[in-house]
This record gives sequence, structure tokens and C-alpha cells, in this order.
Amino acid sequence: MDGFRVGEDDFELDGRPVRLLSGALHYFRVHEEQWGHRLAMLRALGLNCVETYVPWNLHEPEPGSYRDVGALGRFLDAARDAGLWAIVRPGPYICAEWENGGLPHWLTGAVGARARSRDEEFLGHVRRWFGRLLREVVPRQYGGPGGGPVIMVQVENEYGSYGSDHVYLRLLAELLRAGGVRVPLFTSDGPEDHMLTGGSVPGVLATANFGSGARAAFAVLREHRPSGPLMCMEFWCGWFDHWGAEHVVREAGDAAAALAEILECGASVNLYMAHGGTNFAGWAGANRGGALHDGPLQPDVTSYDYDAPIDEYGRPTAKFWAFREVLARYAAEPVPELPAPPPVLGAPVSATLGDWASLDTVVERLGTPESEHAVPPAFEEVGVDRGLVRYALTVPGPRRPFPLSVQGLRDRAVVYVDGERAGVLTEESPVLQRPVAGHARVELWVESLGRVNYGPRTGERKGIVGGVLHERQYLHGVRVRGLRLDAFDTASAVRAVPAGGPAEGRPGLYRGTLSVCGAGDASLELPGWTRGFVWVNGFNLGRYWSAGPQTSLYVPGPVLREGVNEVWVLEFEGTSGAAVGLS
Repeated sequence: MDGFRVGEDDFELDGRPVRLLSGALHYFRVHEEQWGHRLAMLRALGLNCVETYVPWNLHEPEPGSYRDVGALGRFLDAARDAGLWAIVRPGPYICAEWENGGLPHWLTGAVGARARSRDEEFLGHVRRWFGRLLREVVPRQYGGPGGGPVIMVQVENEYGSYGSDHVYLRLLAELLRAGGVRVPLFTSDGPEDHMLTGGSVPGVLATANFGSGARAAFAVLREHRPSGPLMCMEFWCGWFDHWGAEHVVREAGDAAAALAEILECGASVNLYMAHGGTNFAGWAGANRGGALHDGPLQPDVTSYDYDAPIDEYGRPTAKFWAFREVLARYAAEPVPELPAPPPVLGAPVSATLGDWASLDTVVERLGTPESEHAVPPAFEEVGVDRGLVRYALTVPGPRRPFPLSVQGLRDRAVVYVDGERAGVLTEESPVLQRPVAGHARVELWVESLGRVNYGPRTGERKGIVGGVLHERQYLHGVRVRGLRLDAFDTASAVRAVPAGGPAEGRPGLYRGTLSVCGAGDASLELPGWTRGFVWVNGFNLGRYWSAGPQTSLYVPGPVLREGVNEVWVLEFEGTSGAAVGLS
């Protein structure tokens, strides 16, 4: 029988048993001009398949308005050209340490806890989205006239870690089938009873996600599915980092031993991640701490290196060579040699960014129109996904000083009283240290540090979702302007923002140039800067933050050009200098 199918014990390709040696590589975390190199690196690692998620919020920024959905199709074509099969995980929820788990902010802001359920309003948007998305997947299925690489498609993602609505899962499977998907469908969940019972449905292959203990994990899976191929759909060979925490590393030998155990069980595997890439443009998500993922916010860093066998720069690591040795024992053909490495920056360069505009000027030129509200609106109510919102209000007077606090702050506010910086508030520290007397003008510049991507608080709103209190009294009459990161997509508009006076280390937009000789992959260093975003030649490299552990930003070689390169830094808190450097 031609095609790819799920057999009693194995996957079968054109009637022959086959083992999937797959690696996760997300097309949206890698510059398109580097896809070919990264896919060739997967082949050189000993893999025969690539897996990718699809982030709905990246491709549908507003209801019915699509942005480059064709990138998925182009990536699948590149996988085919590289000699790899492909596994597609379209969600609608993907987790992936990605903003809001891939769900659009405008959708979760409207439906709240009804997301990821049989709710008709939520499903109506999913139907529309799948109707567009599947045009990139269906013609590229294995065995079709185009010789496509797609061999499997996922139904939702780790749903058993979130819910138990089997009606919803069955409806999603029916949507995929009705949309033309004929390759096998699958689910993936942690190897625990409540996760497998909540997240799997009859007639759809169940797979497991874990980082070690393959024999025990597959034993649990077998209790739920006595037959069918075994697969670890996410073998967590590394991990991700949070701002303000330690860099996470998994020793290569330990990870290689865990991989060998999976393969000794006769199972297929998907390395998560084979190559992590980068959370460009502020798309990094966030987690909640605690055993039930409902504790303090833990925002993810810009790098998604993941301590993967292929690092953020596309280079092989010690883990690469250890995995290659293990995988070579199970490869159906000789493992190819490494591709030529991408070019790197010819020589380090640095410059001082002398052109500065205040945050007020930036938000007035590039932000949303100012609106007035009785109480502070959430980001979703003013149409901001990634970026910040300026809330301006008045403390009436005369009155003596009282504590000023914010209920429901998500995530961080820099506060100004009568034009003077008064402090920084967070969810854990929502009360201004110095009391405020009236009459006073108060501005709160509130920044989202990334929407939660996993657990029961996925989809929670950003901004001020409670109120501003002076002592016990709510303050009313709030003037609001939002600043979306997408506002910086038009270079001419950013260049037109008028420069102010001397920066003196203040927050705002810093602009300048770097002259490069020998363009290629580079690291951007920001000594003395506190927190914000960087653009090089209009390309948003992502968030930087002096809290660490990440201390530089990856600059893909295709972003740089010989000669003069334009640099913008949007600093939110202030800097001790205005120098940047490439190395």
C-alpha cells in the first residue's frame, strides 16, 4: 500500500516498516534564508524528518487579516528539497514557549476560558483559520501529486495538560479531515494517566512527551494504547531560559543516553529541539511558576537555543556529535556530512547611537490614538499584542500623600508622577514606595513581558486588568495610548519620529548606524542598556534585558549588509550609555 500509515506495531511507508527520526525546527524562529542550512544540519545529525508548529497569532494578527501564511508552505517545500519528511503541528494551541501559546490575543481576550473548548465562538474562528492554513498543508501531503513531505498532522497540543473536552478534540479531528488532511493524525501528551485520558481520543494515534525514563513512559502509554507505534513526540533534550534565572544546560552524555533508551524500545522520536532558533520581534512567551503553573510570571528570554544539538547560530555542539553517534545506529542510510557553515561577521564593530526621541514622542507618532476610559482597559481592549501602553490619570486634590497601587498589573509599570520617575511596579510589588499627594498627574508605562503559553492561565489579559488605587479609592478617568511593536515595521515612519534634546540616558528611541565589513552571523552587545527591543535594518531582533541570563542578541547574517547598517534601540527604563556593538 502506498503512502504513510499507522500500523499495528510500526509506522509504515509504502508498505514497509519505518522508524521516524525527527527533529523540531520552527520555521518562524529561523530567518528564511537560513532554512536550507538548518535543514541540512538536521540531515547531518542523522534525522529523516522535521517537525514544526504553526503559530496562529503570527499569521492572523487581526480577525480575517492574514500575514504570510505561505511561509509554512515554503518551509515544507524546503524540507522536501532537503530530503526530509515533515510533521505539522497546527494547534490551534501550540505552547512552544511562544506568545499566548500561539493563540491570537484578540481571540483569547474575547472568549476567555472558553478557548480550547467546544465553544462555538472559539470554534468559528478556528474553522476560518484552518480553512486558510490547510491550503499550505493539504497539497504537500506525502503520496500526493506534488511529492510532498507531510506524513502526520497533530490534533491540538498537550491538551491533557489543560482540559478534557473530547467533543472539542473530535471536532478538531473532523475539521482537519474535512479540510483534506488524509495522512495520520496524532495527539501528544505527558505520560501520565490524567494527561493521556484528557488529551487522547479514539481513532487518533497517541504519542508521549518526556525527557527521560523512556521505558516507564512507554509502559504508561501502552496501558492506554495496547497497540500502535510508540513515539516520543517531544524528547526534551534541553530546556528554555527565563529572564532573571540561571541558564539551563543538559549534559550531552546524559541526553544521549536518554535518546538511546527511546530507540532501544523500538520507538520513533522527535528531538525537541533539534535547533531552537530565536524568539524574534518579542514573540517569546512566559510561564507561571508553581506546581500547578499558576504562580509568579516567568517570562522567556529571546534566545530559544534550548541547549539543542544545533545551537542558535546553527553550529554543532557536543550534544550534536553525541546524538549523531546514537542515531547513526538506526539510520536507514549513511549519515551525510555537515553542510558548509554560514558566513560570520568579518570584524567587530561598535558605535554610539546619538539620535534620541522620548517615549512620549514615540507613542504620539507611532502609537494608537489616545482614548479615554472610566477605568484602565487591558491591552486587548486597545488592540495591543506585543509592546506597551501609557495610562495617564489624575490624583485629585488637595489631599495628603497616600499609597498608590495597581490591582491586576500585568506585567511591569514604570511610574511617573508630575513628570518625574517615581518607581517600577510589578505584579509582586504593586505599591509605589513613596506615597503620592494630590493634585498630581500620574503616568504608568505598562509593558507586557510575554503572554503565558502553558497551563491554566494561558490566554490571560495584559496591562492593568483591575484598577489604580489611591489609598482604598479607585481613580477614574484614564487616558490611554498603546504602542505596538508592529508600529516599527515601517522604517520611514520610524525615521520620521523627530529627535529630542540630549538623551542623558533616559528611556526612548535611540537611532544610529554601524558600518560592517564582512556581513554574516553576529552577536549584538548592549553594554549599559536596561530593557527594551532592538531593530537592525528594520528587522526586530527581540527583547534585551540586563536581568540576564541572556547578555547578547543573535543577528542573522542575512539581516546585515556590507557598509552602513541602521540600528534602533527602544529603551524602556534608561541606560548608562548609548553604545552598541557587533561581534
